[in-house]
Amino acid sequence: FSMSEENIAKKVAVPWVSFCSDAGSYTNEGVFIKSSTHPRAYGSFIRVLGKYARDEKVITLEEGIRKLSSLPAQNLKLEKRGMLKPGYYADVVVFDPEKINDKATFEKPHQYAEGVIHVWVNGTSVLKDGNHTGANAGRFVKGPGYRGK
Repeated sequence: FSMSEENIAKKVAVPWVSFCSDAGSYTNEGVFIKSSTHPRAYGSFIRVLGKYARDEKVITLEEGIRKLSSLPAQNLKLEKRGMLKPGYYADVVVFDPEKINDKATFEKPHQYAEGVIHVWVNGTSVLKDGNHTGANAGRFVKGPGYRGK
């Protein structure tokens, strides 16, 4: 509530701005629904493609995808990530640009986004036809400046 939509749109349009979220990773069942969360936990990235690219045309869809993939990978110096190239990790999202939509609100934050059809993480199918496959293919990725354990 500290920023206006007009200000957010201006920042989205800046060519060197990429996107992240400081929200945790949630599911809309079990212990997760006992407490509230910010809507960005479910819709931060989808909002870039649906609201700012498709609906408001602040950026093109291609620019939105770049700001969500290759640009942050380059900024964080993550090797072999962020692009579809031979030898790169196969992190791929297939979505319907006409149906992509974030549904989470402050009143009802535990709502999955719509329009994502398939997802591959490290070359493994984790979402097929909109349903989780049960695969857990993610891994910790550390950038060159990481100092943790």
